[in-house]
Amino acid sequence: MNYTYYIADVFTKQVFNGAQVAVFPKAEGLSTEQMTLVARELNLTETVFLSKNVGVENDFQMKIFSPLGEIDVAGHPVIAAAYILASCGSLNLNNQGHTQLVLHQNKASIQANISSSNGQVSFIQYTRTVSPVVDYFTPTEAELASFLGIDAAYIDNKKYSTRLVSCGIPYLVVPTFYHETIREAKFDLAAWSQSIAPQTAAEEILLVSPKTPAQDSDFAVRLLGPNIGLHQDPPVGSAIPTLAAFLCSFDHMQKGTYTFAVERGDEKVRRSVLNMEMDHKGEDTLTIRVGGEAVQASEGTMFIPKV
Repeated sequence: MNYTYYIADVFTKQVFNGAQVAVFPKAEGLSTEQMTLVARELNLTETVFLSKNVGVENDFQMKIFSPLGEIDVAGHPVIAAAYILASCGSLNLNNQGHTQLVLHQNKASIQANISSSNGQVSFIQYTRTVSPVVDYFTPTEAELASFLGIDAAYIDNKKYSTRLVSCGIPYLVVPTFYHETIREAKFDLAAWSQSIAPQTAAEEILLVSPKTPAQDSDFAVRLLGPNIGLHQDPPVGSAIPTLAAFLCSFDHMQKGTYTFAVERGDEKVRRSVLNMEMDHKGEDTLTIRVGGEAVQASEGTMFIPKV
């Protein structure tokens, strides 16, 4: 059977930037095995499959796959799904400019708000509430510098400090003084293996800098780690709750609502800008809102046989 799919560039307003996400807006009838094969065939970071919940307005089942298998939580697919559903006419857009969309995954339901004007989507935002866990057991600065390929003097130990933060997935969050440090870092697996880093249970490293060359962003971030290729600069949507929890773990962050723009990549590497709002109340849970723009890059049809 033929299925129409779209590829959206997410957290950008310029085609060929941001993160590429494939979306099948009418995936009814596809099995988990078929979805797995399709995601492997497209070979994008994430492929989204949507099925309409009959009788409920703007309510869909959502499944997300990487080429390696199904993913439970991700940020970019929510933005991509909302944008494509609105753009291809599968949503009833509110004339007042704000439309609610509910996406049901295996473990949770996500509510997204779509801002539009004259039927054109301008901004999408979704909400998540997480229960962060912060650990201060981290590698020394010398160890961090060795497996990141950077100068230890560039690791921020004044305003911030390295911490292990988990909102479901443990990240080793390493703050740096300069944007250039993030872009020039190169992960060294041998040095990582010889450090105490594997004992922290961190699956990936989130490099963070409060300095960026762009005026439309407050932080620059980049993911590195043993499962990330040397020249990759993967999407960071899933790590945004971790960044919010990291910032809130410092005493100088007073309670309140904060809004930040987070940059991933640069003009040479599919730059993304993610908008993050967080309600810092000093409680065990943290509510964040992640938003951004998207553009459609392509449309295609795939014949998917039964397996």
